[in-house]
Amino acid sequence: MFAHQVYDQFPSKYHKVCDTIMSLTKIPQVMLKSSSNQCSMPVIALGTAADTNESSAETTKVAVIEAIKLGYTHFDTASFYGSEEALGEAIAEALQLGLIKSREELFITSKLWLTDNFPHLVLPALHKSLQRLKLEYLDLYLIHWPISVKPGDWETPYSEELITTFDLKGVWKAMEECQKLGLAKSIGVSNFTCKKLEDLLSFATIPPSVNQVEMNPAWHQKKLREFCEAKGIIITAFSPLGAKGASWGTNEVMDSEILKEIAQAHGRTIAQVSLRWLYEQGVTIAAKSYNKERMKQNLEIFDWSLTRDDHEKINQIKQIRINNGPVVFFDNLWDGET
Repeated sequence: MFAHQVYDQFPSKYHKVCDTIMSLTKIPQVMLKSSSNQCSMPVIALGTAADTNESSAETTKVAVIEAIKLGYTHFDTASFYGSEEALGEAIAEALQLGLIKSREELFITSKLWLTDNFPHLVLPALHKSLQRLKLEYLDLYLIHWPISVKPGDWETPYSEELITTFDLKGVWKAMEECQKLGLAKSIGVSNFTCKKLEDLLSFATIPPSVNQVEMNPAWHQKKLREFCEAKGIIITAFSPLGAKGASWGTNEVMDSEILKEIAQAHGRTIAQVSLRWLYEQGVTIAAKSYNKERMKQNLEIFDWSLTRDDHEKINQIKQIRINNGPVVFFDNLWDGET
């Protein structure tokens, strides 16, 4: 049960429940239903997505070690990000320093990229990710986008002639094999719409545990949230703060006057209000910041709550999608869904 559900059903006991959760673990966890051995996932991850002006691998490594010191145990990466190797080095150093006793204390998510989005390339791609991370298994492996691009080292965004048929059934069968082999404890998807999830669920032997999508106070994803909840699929929100500062990001979240007003009323930051709102929607979060103080602040969202009036105000924020995908054209990507 997520915090917003506790609040709705037992408002007088809400803070007591939160305090109990925090006394058991600093970061609450959710159970991934389709995982092997009933795997649990921390509700907030440190994102490591790169951008055109991204800092060095050493900066990523230092940030991950600092994050572990602060209490982060979930780290989100992808083959496309170029951060797997630095994350692997940080994990090795954290073990050497005694910051963690074993790799099992961490939850590592990575993703299959478009140029490997073919049945025969899934397993080799996972092996490459594990090699870069210096790990024996992932806790969660996701199909990054429901698109296939001809294998090769192409520049993004990809042109139309590079896009080829995406064999969802074949790719998912290979993903299921990754879980059966123990190379990934859980499998899931990213950037999947309701329609694409329906297609996948129609034949999947192992349903996806997670769907990682863009979600923030300026992009609520209400229809998708309701669909995933009904199907037992956990949503992870990427760009939870609108990715301000990224080449494709927006200021709609961090410059929102509505969120600023709510933050001031609670003595919190706009980022904390946005992350708390996501948590109260029953979703998990992948938040990217390498600033130590902001990383710390991003964890300080579990011992307070938004009011119903706050939620009503946030519902008034103008909705805008900011991430239209790694292709030049995207008319068919969202199946007409908003």
